Formats: sequence, structure tokens, C-alpha cells
Amino acid sequence: MSTVVTEVFADLSPEEQARRLLALATSALEHWELDVERLEPLKVRENAVYAVHLRCGRRVVLRVHRYGYHTDAALESEHLWLQALCASGIEVPRFRATRHGRMFARVSVPGLSGPRQVDLLEWIDGLPLGALSELNVHETQIELIYGTIGALAAAMHNHSSGWSQPPGFVRHAWDAEGLVGEQPLWGRFWELDALSAEQRRLFLTLRSRLLAELPTCGVTSDRFGLIHADLVPENILITGAGPRIIDFDDGGHGWHMFELATSLYFIRRERYYEAAREALLAGYRRHRPLPEEHAKMLPLFLAARGTTYLGWAHTRRGEPTALELTPQLIGLAAAAAAEYLA
Repeated sequence: MSTVVTEVFADLSPEEQARRLLALATSALEHWELDVERLEPLKVRENAVYAVHLRCGRRVVLRVHRYGYHTDAALESEHLWLQALCASGIEVPRFRATRHGRMFARVSVPGLSGPRQVDLLEWIDGLPLGALSELNVHETQIELIYGTIGALAAAMHNHSSGWSQPPGFVRHAWDAEGLVGEQPLWGRFWELDALSAEQRRLFLTLRSRLLAELPTCGVTSDRFGLIHADLVPENILITGAGPRIIDFDDGGHGWHMFELATSLYFIRRERYYEAAREALLAGYRRHRPLPEEHAKMLPLFLAARGTTYLGWAHTRRGEPTALELTPQLIGLAAAAAAEYLA
């Protein structure tokens, strides 16, 4: 009797993963009217993103979505949301329809679980906002970077507060259930193998507290709605026409303060954190009210954000990137949890 061995994509070497994803991306190109010269990998992580170089000298962006993260309905909803943002004057990525008028294709190739969703976006020529801090971190740059993030967050929240979502619109929710329920969106963080007994107790205590307190934060439109959920400097491009927000893959329904906490989370140990926080809140308040009672919830949402990254590591145990990042993620999340619980 022969034995069938089921191959797990995460167990493949990074090189083999990249090879198979490139094969899928190449196969997907037939769904669009393109005269392609070559494909250039830009980022092969959660999603695989490629620059498609055309023979005319222009470029477009091909995005291969991670398997099983979004339903087709959720991805169609992302496209509708971005079209609405664009119509309101907020510059976001623009999609190219397939030969058959769809906003994404479903593509399968041997060696990959599938089919995978693939979409095509117009190229945005710009410098990531995060690159400014790499050039020279000083107070003026920090105020510019985080003031810009705050202003863009406010613009998106203003839009979501007044937008009537079309029938069938669906995106995941960064609510109490999605963050700390029985099956959080990014994984059961309290089960992460790398946690010590003391750390596990800390996060179980935090989870209990968040389960009690998050529902009291309210879900009215002045504090909860559609959010980007990954509005970090690397996801904002500075172009000749102004800043452009990219990568709405994690976007969904959530608290506005969770959005702002996400923007600040990974710089909490930096010497410029206080200046960044004040610039972020000031940039936001220039375009949208932010009562002090809402701003005071920042420690709660920093702690909640930390749990999601532990869940991310838990669901990717054994992967090289997750193994490398786990100690740092635990340290940051434990500090945020301790500060909030104190």
C-alpha cells in the first residue's frame, strides 16, 4: 500500500516557497491584457508582491494573497472600500480589472494549496514614509512622519463614519472577539510555545482584563469603524502628489484608537516615542475630534495590539522569520501588558 505525503507549504525552504509563488504569479498574468517583460519580487511574506515590468517601460504590481486569509467576498469588499476612499479624495491603490472584468483572479499551480487570489494594481512611484526616519531621526522628521499618519488616519475614519457600506460588504473585525476571543483573528496568543510560565500567566491575566474592558469601549461611529489596521510608516508612500496609503490587506472593522496604537507599537522603546505619540494625536486632531477620554485608552489598545503579534508567531511556529522575531515580540508585548495592567 502506498502512502500519500501531504506537503505543508510552511515547511518548505524560503527558496522553494519563493519559486512556487513565482510560478503562480507568472501563470496569473494571463488573466490580464499585459505585454510583460519580466517579474521582479518585491516582498514575499504574508502576501507575495511582484513588480510587473512591461515592455513599454511602465510597471504594475501583482499581489498573490496568502492562502485562506480572505474569502472572495471579503476581497471584493476591500476593492469596493478602496474605490469609495478614492472617490472621496483619499489616494489609495487603484486596481486593474481582469480580461473578464473582475477585480481579482483565482489561480492554481501544482505544489501550492489553492487556488490563490491574485489582483493587479497600478504602480505608485514614491518613497516609503518610514525611509525618512532611516535617513535621519530627529524631532522635525518625527513630527512630519507621525503627523502625516495621524492626518491620514483621521481622513479614513471620517470617511468610514459617513459611508454606507453596500449590501454584502464583509471584512473581519478587530473587536473583542477578534482580538482576545476563543479564536482571535491572528491566533491564540496565550498558547505560544515560547512563553515562560510567568509570561503565560501575564497574558492570561491580560486576556481576562481585555475581555471585560474592550466591550465597554463602545462601537459608535465616533470611535469604531473601518480601519486600515496596519498604518505604519512603511505603508505610506510619499509621492510628488502627496502621501498615498498602501496595503489594506488587514483592514476591517475596529476601534480608531487601535489604529493609532498600531502606528506607535513598534517604536515604544525608541527615544523619540513621546514626540511621535504627540505628533500622531495632533495630526489626527487637526482633521477629526479625539476626546481625551478616547486618547486615554491608548495603553489598552497597545496591550491588545501586542497580543496579535504573539498570535501571529504562534500560528507560524517553525517558520524562520517567526522564530527570529518571537523573542522581540514577546518582550514588546509583555512590556505593553505590564504597563496597562499596572
